Amino acid sequence: MLFRLGRLLGPIYSVYQKRLVRNLQKGPMPHHLAVIMDGNRRFAEQLGLAPFEGHLRGRGKLEEMMEWCQELGIRVLTVYAFSTENLDRPKEELETLMDLFADAFRQVGDDPRIHGSRVRVCALGHRELLPERVRDAIAYAEEKTAHYEDYRYNIAVAYGGRQEIIQAMRQLARRVQAGELAPDEIDTEMVSKHLYTGDLPDPDLILRTSGEERVSNFLLWQLAYSEFYFADVYWPALRKVDFLRAIRAYQQRRRRRGL
Repeated sequence: MLFRLGRLLGPIYSVYQKRLVRNLQKGPMPHHLAVIMDGNRRFAEQLGLAPFEGHLRGRGKLEEMMEWCQELGIRVLTVYAFSTENLDRPKEELETLMDLFADAFRQVGDDPRIHGSRVRVCALGHRELLPERVRDAIAYAEEKTAHYEDYRYNIAVAYGGRQEIIQAMRQLARRVQAGELAPDEIDTEMVSKHLYTGDLPDPDLILRTSGEERVSNFLLWQLAYSEFYFADVYWPALRKVDFLRAIRAYQQRRRRRGL
């Protein structure tokens, strides 16, 4: 019975998605989408799988997300893949994750879809905290795509929002100390330029999966005027229709700075 129901709903969802896409393309689109990809481990646990399987399926979902963004013309995608707090996870899981990151960045650097769409890939975070194999893979992906500007794909790995702000403050303090800058010259624009995302606009929309409603130390400075959408589904289970509903919710809001 469930199998027959699934076969019936499949075409209905397909038609619904196509209609959503057509309607959304008529409205304002976020230029910069940021995603907190939450729920890989809980997804795996729910299905009786090892944590690695959840992370692996999450990686596949990210590839889909990139395609969805390109279909709608969303030029900048920033995803929260691994926080500095995640470094406290069990050693075995960390090693598996690091292998996954190293492999993923290598594949991105060689992916014909990335080169065909002229996507520039960047890693955001304290990469000095990562194993050498991951740092080398990041450098490989960034070097292979450094000359592209049609799309930007940022992966926040070993990332912490507070740490990012502290790092920017230290850079500005050194400039003041060297006599290059007066303290009164420091403003919000200058701080923004010293962040990892200094050459990018702030996120228009932040999407978080898994039903959690918090920012978890992600883009703390940049999200000041972002819209938020919380999807009650684990990241690997996110469907295209869930993504499209997030964009629809964004388009239905009246964006304002301040109150």
